[in-house]
Amino acid sequence: MRIIGHMLILLCTCIATWSMHAQENPDLKGTACVPVRTVSEDGLAFQAGERMDFILHYRLGSMNADVGTATVVLDSLIFNGQKAFRCSVSGKTKKFFDVFFKVREYFESVFTREGLRPLKFVRDTHEGGYEARNTYLYMWDAPQPYIAADVYTSKMGYKPMELPLTQCTYDLPALFFFSRNMDVENVEPGKKYPMTFAIDDEVLNVHFILYGRETIKVKGLGTVKTIKFAARLVAGEVFNGEEDMMIWVTDDDNRLPVYFEAPLLVGAAAGRMSGYEGLKYPFTSMVEKAKK
Repeated sequence: MRIIGHMLILLCTCIATWSMHAQENPDLKGTACVPVRTVSEDGLAFQAGERMDFILHYRLGSMNADVGTATVVLDSLIFNGQKAFRCSVSGKTKKFFDVFFKVREYFESVFTREGLRPLKFVRDTHEGGYEARNTYLYMWDAPQPYIAADVYTSKMGYKPMELPLTQCTYDLPALFFFSRNMDVENVEPGKKYPMTFAIDDEVLNVHFILYGRETIKVKGLGTVKTIKFAARLVAGEVFNGEEDMMIWVTDDDNRLPVYFEAPLLVGAAAGRMSGYEGLKYPFTSMVEKAKK
C-alpha cells in the first residue's frame, strides 16, 4: 500500500505540472529556467491567502476509490528580514486507509515575494514505517552559492550535505509557484523545456512538455477550460517509466492544477481539485460548476 504514499507525493509535486518522479534528462543540464512572464510581485498569478484542496484517487480492478486528501496554503511572512511567501502542502490518507497504511506528508517552502527566490524548504514524510525529513537553507550570499541540506531517511539515516545551487534551482513547492507564471503563449507544444529542483539528497534536471488546450470535466468541481502538460515518470517500484503523467491547469490567470493522472506498475492514480479560496484573479476558465 505504499502506492498511497507515492500518490500523495505526486500530488504535492504534480501541483507544479510535473513530478519529483519526472525522468531526469542529462542533456538538459546547465540550460535555462522555466520561461515566465514575470516574477514581480504585482504581476504574479497568486497572492497570500490562497488555498487549494485536492482528493486523491486510486484505481485497480474492482477497487475504484478516493484514498487521500491534500491541501496547499500560501501565506506571507518576514524571513531573515525579507518579505516572503510561505507555501504549506499537507497530504494524508483517509481514516479507512489509515488502518492498512497510514501516510502523512508535509512540505513547506519559503521564497521571496519579489523574484520568487527560494530561501528555505522542509519536508516531513511518514509512510507506514518509512520516514524522510529534509531541511534546506539556500546560501545565496556564499562565494559559491549552495544549499545547506540536512537529510534524513529511515533507510540511510542522517546525512548533512551541500547541494549545488544555481539561479534555476528550486524545491518543489517553490517550483510550483514559480511555474504558475509561465509564459504559455511562448511555449512551443511538444518541445521539452528544462527545470531543476532539489529533493532529499539530489538535484534533478528534468523537463515538461506542453500539449495544448482542452476543456475537461472535473468531478465535484465542474467543466473547466485547461492547459494540458505531461511529464515522464521514472521507472522504479511504483512507475514503469514508459508512460507520461498528465496534468491539467486552468486556462486563466490563476493557473490552478485541477486534475492529474498517472499510470502505476499496479493500477492508476489520479488527483482532482475539490475546493479553492483566496484566488488573486476570477476563475474565468470555469465553464460550468458541478451541481451539488
